[in-house]
Amino acid sequence: MPLSCCIITQDEGDRIERCILAAREIVDEVVIVDSGSTDDTVAKAKSLGARVYFNAWDGYGPQKRYAEDCATHDWILNLDADEVITDELAGEIKTLMRSPDKLLPAYRFRQVTVYPGHDRPRLWADYHNYVRLYDRRKVRFRKSRVHDTVDTGTYPVGQLNGIALHYSWRTLDHVRTKLDRYTDLQAKELKKPLHIILMRLPFEYPVLFFRYYILRRNFTGGLFGLRISYVIANARYKRLLKIWNHQSA
Repeated sequence: MPLSCCIITQDEGDRIERCILAAREIVDEVVIVDSGSTDDTVAKAKSLGARVYFNAWDGYGPQKRYAEDCATHDWILNLDADEVITDELAGEIKTLMRSPDKLLPAYRFRQVTVYPGHDRPRLWADYHNYVRLYDRRKVRFRKSRVHDTVDTGTYPVGQLNGIALHYSWRTLDHVRTKLDRYTDLQAKELKKPLHIILMRLPFEYPVLFFRYYILRRNFTGGLFGLRISYVIANARYKRLLKIWNHQSA
């Protein structure tokens, strides 16, 4: 079964190469949809054989759906530019594609967080577990501008054992900037009753700090784990204020 790898980018020149290099061994094409990079993202992607398209940014869902439409093949491996599939995951996907009659419509695999300056995940690293391998004829990304998730409806979803390494954070400042942009977008998209926001405000930061530091096990990351938990919890707290201000305007 032929497979397309779809990646959306903007200013990912420092990490797009390892993403493409890890994926291109098991896919039939790499499709890049760039939203206006000012660095060498596009040049590096083209040099590695990727087909590159431009599409102005309109949110996560629309951008990933555009990438789906650009793909030649119906089976899609969707990656972010900061994700690198491991050899174990690559082997699993390759095996699946060799038996098309046994394929489910969609598969999840874990994207495991790797701290800046590290090559591998820390002890008990946190992760997401998203659908990223799927048949676009049956399931597709949602149209939401803030939620980049695949709508699988009532279709069965498989779980892969292999992981992708997620190099999401360059530095703490990068995390702050990234979350600030993302929560700006969420404030315009999300609707919450104002009385619910008022009730949540006193508890939002401590609850979220506990979630990221304890439940997502950033306590195993030393000082950086403590600092990243603070940065994320604080940004999520400010998101409520942004939603309040946007709805009150």
